[in-house]
Order: sequence, then C-alpha cells, then structure tokens
Amino acid sequence: MISKRICSKLLLGSASMLLASATAFAQAPSGGASGGSMQQQQSPQTQMQQQSQADATGNPAANGMQQNMADRAFVKKALEGGEAEIQLGQLAQQKSQSEDVKQFGQKMVQDHTQLGEQMKPIAQQLGVKPPDGPSKKDKELMTKLQALSGPQFDEAYIQAMVKDHKKDLNDFKDEAQTTQNPALKQATQQGSTVISQHLQAIEQIAQSHSVTASK
Repeated sequence: MISKRICSKLLLGSASMLLASATAFAQAPSGGASGGSMQQQQSPQTQMQQQSQADATGNPAANGMQQNMADRAFVKKALEGGEAEIQLGQLAQQKSQSEDVKQFGQKMVQDHTQLGEQMKPIAQQLGVKPPDGPSKKDKELMTKLQALSGPQFDEAYIQAMVKDHKKDLNDFKDEAQTTQNPALKQATQQGSTVISQHLQAIEQIAQSHSVTASK
C-alpha cells in the first residue's frame, strides 16, 4: 500500500512539474519568437513607407505614370482653351468697333488654329479625345460678351484676354519644363513664344484703350 501511494505521489508530482514547465515555457518571452512576430507586424508598414519614399525620390514607373497623367490633362486643357480663343477672336471681329481689337481677334483665330493643329497629333498619341468645344467657364464668358457691344465689349474682351494669356503663358512654361514627351515639349516651347507675343500685344491695346486689366 505504501509503495502504491508513493508511486501515485511521484506520478502526480511529475505530472504537476511537467504541466508547470509547459505553462512557464509558453508564457516565457522568447527573444527570437518575439522579435520575429514584431518584425512580421512592422513589415507591411515599413514596406509601405519604403515604397512611398521610393516614389517620392524617383520611382521611374510611378513618376512616369504621374507625368503622363499631367501631360494628358494639360493637352486637354490647352485644346479647350485654344478653341475658346478662336471663338472669342471671331466674336471680337464681329462685335468690336475698334480696328486694333478686331486685328487682335483675327490673330487669335490664326495663331490658335495653328497651335491646335500642332497639338492634335500629340493628343492622339497620349489618347486624349479632342474636346467638343470650350470649357464651361469659357462658354459663360462668351455668353457675357455676346450681350455687350462697342466700348463695353472692347473693355470686357481686353480684360479677359490679358487675364487668360497671363495664365496660359505660365501653364505652357511649366509644362515645357516638366514634360518628358519630346513632341509636347517642343509644342509648349513654341506655344509659350506665341502666347508671350499675344500678351504683349493685348497689354499694349489695353493701355491705348485705358483699360485696367483685372488680376
């Protein structure tokens, strides 16, 4: 009886020790396991940060895609703006009573038609669908000018042309510096020269008509 009790106690004690050891082992922090777990948890965030840094510092694929989108947006906007300049130039020839304003309107039609023809092959290359006409904002300007005549028309038209050509010149210069598309770079460089000439001409007309261009 004594031997059986002793054996039972030994077995129970061994079982308790094994259970305690297993529990302690499971709860004990392991440097290798803990480090691996933390590494797995931090890895996706670290990878995202590294990817973001790579994109910001010169990921060729990401930068190329962003520039392509910027080129497409610029070409679409340039085509819309050119169509607006043509239609507004035609309107100036019809409604203005000043010879210099009429001549400027005629030049707008000629030069922006040429710029548009130069830009169309580039738009096709980039997959940009030619716009149906001017933007909504330019259509609103046309509606406003159509309701005016004489000196009132001249003043409103001159102010609009000064404002538009200042903005267009900045846009063309920026695109010429940033685009990696050779054909678009050449077109925007030439366009910048033409638009700069337009701006100088309309600013002289504004001065001769005592028109203060709105900022």
